[in-house]
Order: sequence, then C-alpha cells, then structure tokens
Amino acid sequence: MTGRHGFSRLSYSGFLALTVLVIFVFTAILAPLVAPYGLNTTVGDVWEPITRGHPFGTDSLGRDLLSRLIFGAQITLLVAGSSTVLAFFIGMFFGFLASVVGGWLEQVLSRINDLMMSIPTLILALVVLAIVPINLFTLIVVMAVLDSTRVYRLARSLASEIVVMEYVEVARLRGERFAWVMLREVLPNALAPLIAEFALRFAFAILFLSALSFLGLGVQPPNADWGSLVRENKDGIIFGVPAALIPGFAIAILAFAANTLADKLIGQSARLRKE
Repeated sequence: MTGRHGFSRLSYSGFLALTVLVIFVFTAILAPLVAPYGLNTTVGDVWEPITRGHPFGTDSLGRDLLSRLIFGAQITLLVAGSSTVLAFFIGMFFGFLASVVGGWLEQVLSRINDLMMSIPTLILALVVLAIVPINLFTLIVVMAVLDSTRVYRLARSLASEIVVMEYVEVARLRGERFAWVMLREVLPNALAPLIAEFALRFAFAILFLSALSFLGLGVQPPNADWGSLVRENKDGIIFGVPAALIPGFAIAILAFAANTLADKLIGQSARLRKE
C-alpha cells in the first residue's frame, strides 16, 4: 500500500517523461526490426527532402536519416546508460568507503576527488581521448570515471549523515564488517536520493557523449550516435537542410525527459525524507 501510494505521487509530467524514456529504450532494443533500412545503407541522393519513403530525408551520404536515428539510439543509450551505471558503482563504493572508514582515507579520497572536479570535465575528457584508442569501451570508462566524482560527493554526503545513526553504531558494536554495514545499513537509507541522482547523471551523460561525438572524439564510424549524426550533417544547415537539426532535436527530447524525471524523483525523495 505504501509503495503504491509513493508511486502514485509521480506527477503527470513525471509519467510523461518516463513514457518517453521507455519508448526510446524499446525503439533502441528493437532497432533491427523497426528501422526501414540498415545503419550504413545508401538509399538515395545526398540530403533528399522529407518523403513518404524517407520521413526525415537522407543524410550527407544519402542514407536514410530515420534508420540512422533509430540505430543511433542504441549507441547513445548504451554508452550513456553504461557509463552512468559504472560511475555510480565507482562513486558509491568510494563515497561509502570514505564515510564508513573515515580518518586519513576519507581525506585522501576527498582531495583526489576535489582535484579531478577542479579540471573542466570536457577538457579532461578531450585530453584523455586524444591519447588513448577511441572505442565504445574507452568512452564508457572515461565518462564513468569523470562522472563518478559527482556521485562520490553525493554518496559521501549521504553516508556521512547515516553512519552517525544509532543503528549503525549498534551494527558496528555487534562486530559487523564494512561490507555488511555498507550494503545493509547505509545503502538502503541512501537509495532514494541516489536513484533520483542517477536519472540526472544519465541526462548529463547523454549531453556529454553528444558533445564528444560532435567534436570528433566520441563514437567513431561505422557506429553512430546522435551527436555524430549532428556533426555529419552540420554543413547542410548552410543550404537550409534540416538533417542536423533532427538528431539535435532527438537529443533535446531525451535529455529533457531524463531531466524532468530526475526533478520529479528528487522532489519525491525530499518529501519522503521529511516524512
């Protein structure tokens, strides 16, 4: 009854944002079935206008833009989602570790985190990606490590408030180990704000990946994400061709839906904590 009541508190805008995200995810999963053409199949002339056969026209090489958008959703969601999950594993582990253990370890981890956060994320990513081979695995790891600094800060803040509670002290006096305290005492009580933060970090990951791809250091051919679609078709804007605007609009919709859902979850989490 309580879970149903809490779920019903998500507003209509929150449900709409969640619905949009679910549609994007299922479209990406079913891309080979729903895409009219292959990812790199040339089907017409360069930058053909919108027709019944090509609802979004063609791109700079004569490939169906709708099909590339659908397949690009796979890479966009895969990289953004995987990097966000990995960032949370890294940030939560070290954030909880710093708060539960405390002392010199907390100081060392916090100073390293502050140092990484002091460098602009995009500049640091561009430097790293200019040195290492660029592939999907590299992108996911680099994005995850950089984003984990924000997760660490939140996880450490939440855990610092929880570890001083009496039930945590009782667990320690019983002789429970670090893993037990972290997984059974700290994590359940910090889960709600972390879930809300996950949606927000996912939105940032989408925009960050798109920026890297637009600058040429993100997803590389023959793969494609929405940021690389914007880069490939940006010259068409000069001639009044909207091919670059369509994937940009898709990025905006996905990021807006993730941000909206994050805002609603953060608000709901705050209300639940007050109660």
